[in-house]
Amino acid sequence: MNASDIQSILVATLGGLLSTTGFLLALFVGFCVVAGLPKLRKRTRKSMVVRSLAEQMNGESRYISPDAPSGPADQLRTPELLEQAGRNP
Repeated sequence: MNASDIQSILVATLGGLLSTTGFLLALFVGFCVVAGLPKLRKRTRKSMVVRSLAEQMNGESRYISPDAPSGPADQLRTPELLEQAGRNP
């Protein structure tokens, strides 16, 4: 094996790696473009694409005040946390 054989092997290897990398990159970018095309259609309430929850809600969103209990158990006022807060000065 002489220097010209080694050089041709290296050139062929680099060419194969570059062409494989280019193909995979084109495949990935093409998939991202094709997968993103349905998101460009017009949005309606019955559309399959939902970009936010506010889009699906009727009217405006209403926020709960911070001191309102959040369901059956208020996680900020559990007995463990109240006991720990009582111990800390």
